[in-house]
Parts: sequence; structure tokens; C-alpha cells
Amino acid sequence: MPTLEYLRSEIERMRTQIGRQRKEILQLQRAGIGTASAEALLARMQAKVDQLCVQRDEMKSAVPREVRPRVLGGRKW
Repeated sequence: MPTLEYLRSEIERMRTQIGRQRKEILQLQRAGIGTASAEALLARMQAKVDQLCVQRDEMKSAVPREVRPRVLGGRKW
């Protein structure tokens, strides 16, 4: 089972890839080249990121509150 840190890094990596892919699709569209397959790939990538986010949120909620790291400079009240 993947760790919470792994899920976070994988989500970040895939979001970066999605951003690059979107830029490439825009370039292709400006050049008048069909982008249907690239858009389908982008949709699958986004669905995978959404799935990873759900997994991350489930893991995050399963960690007891006392064990969670505190935010630096967070309020104590």
C-alpha cells in the first residue's frame, strides 16, 4: 500500500505532466492538428489524479489527530 508521502508526490508529478500536456495540446490546436487522442489521454490522466486524491484524503483522515504533524507557526488555541 502506498504511503501518504508517495501519494502526494505522485499527485504533484502527474499534475505537472497534465500542465505540460495541456500546453502541447494548445500548440497542436493552433497548428490545426487534431487533438482528440491527446485530449482523451489528458482525461484519463486527470481521472487518475482524482483517484489518487481520494486515496490520499482517505489515508489522511485515517491518521489520528494526535499523530498528525502540526503546521509551523500554527495557533495553539
